[in-house]
Amino acid sequence: MTDHDEFAMEEAAGVRIVLSGATGRMGTTLAALMAEDDGLRLVGGIGRMPERGCDIGCPVVQTPETAGAWMREADVVIDFSSPELLRRLLQMHGDALEGRALVVGTTGLTPDEQELIHVQSRRSAILQAANFSVGVNLLLALAEQASSVLGDDYDVEIVEAHHRRKADAPSGTALALGEAVARGRKVKLADVRVDGRSGSSGERPRGEVGFHALRGGDVVGEHQVMLIGERERITLGHVAQDRALFAEGALRAARWIAGKEPGTYTMKDVLGL
Repeated sequence: MTDHDEFAMEEAAGVRIVLSGATGRMGTTLAALMAEDDGLRLVGGIGRMPERGCDIGCPVVQTPETAGAWMREADVVIDFSSPELLRRLLQMHGDALEGRALVVGTTGLTPDEQELIHVQSRRSAILQAANFSVGVNLLLALAEQASSVLGDDYDVEIVEAHHRRKADAPSGTALALGEAVARGRKVKLADVRVDGRSGSSGERPRGEVGFHALRGGDVVGEHQVMLIGERERITLGHVAQDRALFAEGALRAARWIAGKEPGTYTMKDVLGL
């Protein structure tokens, strides 16, 4: 077989993907979109419990402990699971991930879990994003630019809303927006962040960045950045109407990062922002 023939076979197979968090809401959405795309191939799914089969088109869902062989067959592992499951995956299968790419959409990670990602990036191409929506990533760029121009003469409040089942608050996207504001102002978010207010909170300090999290029903995701001045208010916002929006962005990232050199990447790289 010639090199050309091997290349043609690889192209025909498409980008080979393993889904971590396969039976969750995002996992099943990703799999449904993959089933309609000839350029993507689902190798297998990873979840908390092993299952004989699943509705996403894989013959079995394995736990992180037994999924190493699948990861060796993949070009990209997409993770929308949980901090605990992602941690198990990285601790047990760093070798299997070597030379493969990892797309991380799981939020609410601890500093120790972030360190595991950093260490793995020496052996794998890793793209981590709080939100894979093209619109949200444009919103991040706009929030940074607006904060740079307006400075701390304008008070910033970030409000987000999600479904009742979301476990972490503020959302990863809200925190990413806060980081964008902080970059624009050339400060550290940790120094100016305040989560909610209650009781006699006193006068609002200059430069503070406030976060407010709403939870209820089946809200897919809503984010607002309000820049409030003495005579005007600027509101930047994004409303997600279908979580397929995030899955489409994650698959776009997976196509882009497949075959990339080890290191860390962002959606800015994917979108050329």
